[in-house]
Amino acid sequence: MDEIAIKVENLRIRYKSLGSYSIKKNFLKLKKNKRETFEAVRGISFEVPKGQILGIIGKNGSGKSTLLRALAGIFSPDEGTIETYGNSISLLAIGVGFQKELSGRENIMLSGMLLGFSEQEVREKMPAIIKFAGLGKFIDMPVRTYSSGMYSKLAFSITAILETDIMLIDEVLSVGDQRFKKKSLRKMKSLIADEDRTVVIVSHSIGTLRRLCEKVMWMEDGKIMMFGDADEVLDKYEAYMDSES
Repeated sequence: MDEIAIKVENLRIRYKSLGSYSIKKNFLKLKKNKRETFEAVRGISFEVPKGQILGIIGKNGSGKSTLLRALAGIFSPDEGTIETYGNSISLLAIGVGFQKELSGRENIMLSGMLLGFSEQEVREKMPAIIKFAGLGKFIDMPVRTYSSGMYSKLAFSITAILETDIMLIDEVLSVGDQRFKKKSLRKMKSLIADEDRTVVIVSHSIGTLRRLCEKVMWMEDGKIMMFGDADEVLDKYEAYMDSES
């Protein structure tokens, strides 16, 4: 039996949002704001064996990114459980993990230590991360001055060089210039080649998931529509999207 790296059981994640209201009316009448609950992930269960590359696909709002953040420990389940069996985990996603006022170099150190690496380990890997990112003088400038492409390059470089047991990747392979896309795809393939590394990739790119993944999970409205061999699931998803358009 394959060793399991990730086990999710009956997972539910809900958001509470304030409905539209008048601030003036709210203060005058002292009414409680009506809070609407949205269930982003709706009772899903699945397992990912150690060393597997799982792709997750689905339309915007289907719960993919919420699920990935829950696997990373950023969101807590409202119901159900997530087990990662003590594996080290990194989440690669735009808008997650960087302090905007700190420089790229300082964020490398902070990100590495948050991933559980020692200061010495991060310092040893720092030159390789900086070289891979290719940001030049911007590495010592605040991250708030970065374009989305530069942000993506730094985030990918940290995750790719500071290798964890489980890598969670949210759409960032599609950001950045063409040269960096090719470089990051090559790096991803080399990381994936390690049979002990488990990878979960969220992407809208059917081509990327076909090239990289063994299994694919199709999500719709917070539920799993289909889970199975990559080509089989992606063929069904592609046909579904064609029928919708």
